[in-house]
Order: sequence, then structure tokens, then C-alpha cells
Amino acid sequence: MSSSTPAVSSTVYRQPGFLAFLFSRVAAVGAMQIQAVVVAWQVYDMTRDPLSLAYVGLAQFIPMVLLLMPAGDLIDRYDRKRILALSWALQAGCSGALAWLSISDAQSPHAIYAVLALFGCGRAFTGPALQSLLPQVVPREQLAAAIAANSMIMRGATILGPLLGGGLYALGGGGLTYGLCLGCFVLGLFLLRRVQVKYAEQRKPVEGTAWSRFTAGIAFIRSRPIILGTISLDLFAVLLGGVVALLPIYAQDVLHVGPEGLGALRSAVAIGELSIGFYLSLRPFDRNVGMTMFGAVAVFGLANLVFSLSSLFWLSFLALAVAGAADMVSVYIRSTLVQFSTPDAMRGRVNAVNMLFIGSSNELGEFRAGSMAAAFGVVGAAVAGSLCTLAVVGGWMVGFKQLRKVNHFADALPEAPRSEQPGR
Repeated sequence: MSSSTPAVSSTVYRQPGFLAFLFSRVAAVGAMQIQAVVVAWQVYDMTRDPLSLAYVGLAQFIPMVLLLMPAGDLIDRYDRKRILALSWALQAGCSGALAWLSISDAQSPHAIYAVLALFGCGRAFTGPALQSLLPQVVPREQLAAAIAANSMIMRGATILGPLLGGGLYALGGGGLTYGLCLGCFVLGLFLLRRVQVKYAEQRKPVEGTAWSRFTAGIAFIRSRPIILGTISLDLFAVLLGGVVALLPIYAQDVLHVGPEGLGALRSAVAIGELSIGFYLSLRPFDRNVGMTMFGAVAVFGLANLVFSLSSLFWLSFLALAVAGAADMVSVYIRSTLVQFSTPDAMRGRVNAVNMLFIGSSNELGEFRAGSMAAAFGVVGAAVAGSLCTLAVVGGWMVGFKQLRKVNHFADALPEAPRSEQPGR
């Protein structure tokens, strides 16, 4: 990987409002990670049924599917910072509800599923608002470094979150851990007030009906093979090959570790992501980005295959860390390509579709993993998924030749001359 513009990456942290943006997101993502590990453990502990983990993902996925498109439209028309604040406030309320259910010693997972559905409503607005707000906080020449720094710091929260979640749940139960999630969301809201929006483009009023605005966003994505190939690659690679949803089963039934071990396994992914993200935030690269992304997704699939077959905790931990590192490279390239490819007036809708794909790969992927584990066993489900990821990489390299040929991020700019775009 060739590095470029290290001076730019070193100054992005001095951009007014950028650190406040980073740490507000750390607080919110940390809350989500703590809550995710505790909910998964709590529900599986209640039911001892792998299918119950599938419903955890499905409960959050359905409202995200229904609301992401309206969310993208609203984000393109109204104040993105305010929409983000409202979504975090809703998620804070959900953490409070989960804390109350734990304190009241609820024994059925159905009430938890209902709260998670409401939590998914908030997440439908959070992702597109965050992605659309970042280019308004930093200038374009610092955007790649800002994306790497943002991803790296966020991954730091995903290390501490599961460790705190597993440890605090073992120490004080769900009431304590969900209460901490509530506090983290409140802290994120406080820090968000300090974020300065300096690079917002003047957006013209978007004409037409909500449906026509939505279809315009879909048409734009279909007209940009770089965007469509990038986000669909992530969708199918993680949807078919992700193993995170199976970690509670591996922790209890394969590796024989407790909630602390589950937290460590969740954090292993983030440790790999954080290591690579820190490097990319200081030395972002801008060469052979298309082929590098395909290679990173292939390594992700191979690392998950090693994890699937491992019965040793240290090997499982190492495999997840490698998978996280590869995923960080993929996230860095994917996020930068999407941001470079999208004009500001279209960011909300494009990022909504992007988040729909990410949500599908995560939440629907949890349902896929849980249901396959119930039908074929946890190891068989994990192995099959990893092999599917490798097949997706090969298929997308053939089907999206233009994405494979992308050399520099600037090749994806909407205003780039046709002669400068890859594959022309």
C-alpha cells in the first residue's frame, strides 16, 4: 500500500469540530456495542435456542428496511445534525427500557425484541445522518484521512464496548450495563452540540414527491457502477459470511468461555480494525484501491474460515483480529469511494441505501447465521458462510470490472471527465 498526503492526515484532527464529532460517535457506538453483546448473551441465556439470536437481528432489521428510504429523503432536506440528535435520543430511551426489563427480571425475550425494533427505527436515521454529516465537518482534501480516523476511533469503541459489556454483565447484570448505554448516548448528545458544520453546500429544494426523490437516488446508484459494486460487495460478503452472530454459541458450546470470553471475541475483531485504522488515519493510501478492496474482502473470508474450524481460543481470537483488519481496509476504501462518488444534494439518499445494505449484511446476516446454525449446526453454518464470501469476491471481480480497475479515489468523483474514469 502506497501512502500519500501524510501532512493532510495529520491536520485533520485540528479541524474545528472534528474531534467533537469523533468522540460523540465513540460514545454512541460504544453504547451500541455494549448493548449488542449483552442482548445476545441475555437472549441466548434465556432460550438456549440459536434461532432466538436470529430474531435479535430480524427485530432490528425490519424497521430499518421500512424507514431507511424516508430517512435518506429527510436527511437530504433538513438539518442532518438535528436528525442525528433525535435518533440518538430515541436509542437512549431504548437502552433505558432494556435496563427496566432487566431490573424487573423479565423472563421472556419478546419484550426485548419489541424494544430492539424501536431501536432499529433510531438506527435507520443514525447511519445515513452520520455519513452525510462528516463531509460537512471537514473539507474534501481531508475527507479520506477523516474517514480513516473516524473508522479507527469507532473501532476503538467496539473494543472497549464488548469488553465492558461482558465484564459488567457478569458483575452487575443487565440493569448496570444498559444503564451505562443510556449514559453513553447522553454523552454523545452533549458532544454533538459542539460539532461545527462548516462545509455544507447550498442545497436547492428537492422537487417532486417522496417517491420520485427516492427513485432518483436509486437511479443515481444504478448509474454509478463504482457505488453499486462497492456497497453490494459488502452486502453479500458479510450477509453470507459473517460470524459475529454466532459468537455466543461458539463462546458457550465450542470454546467453553463465559461472557467475559464472548466480550473478548467481539473485541478481537475491533482490535484488528483499530490497528489498521490507526495506520490509515496517519498514512492514507490512494493507489490500486479497487483491487486492494477485493483482496481485503478475500482475506476477511479466509480468516472467518479459520475461525469457523478452530476449537482453540487463541487461534479463534487471532483469526477474528485478522478478519477485522481486512474489514477495516475494505471499509476505508468503500466509504471513501461512496463519499467521493456522491454529490452533497444526494448524500442522504445514497447513504440510506448504503446503510440499508450494511444493515442487511449485519442484521439480516444475523438471522441467516442463526437459522443456519439451528438447521445445520454452528460449525457447518460458519464454514458455509465463509466459502460463500470467497465466491462473492470472485463473482464481483468478474461482474464489476470498472470497480476492479479503479486506481485513485478521485477517479470516482461525479464531475470527473469521462476520459479519466476507469474502464472508459
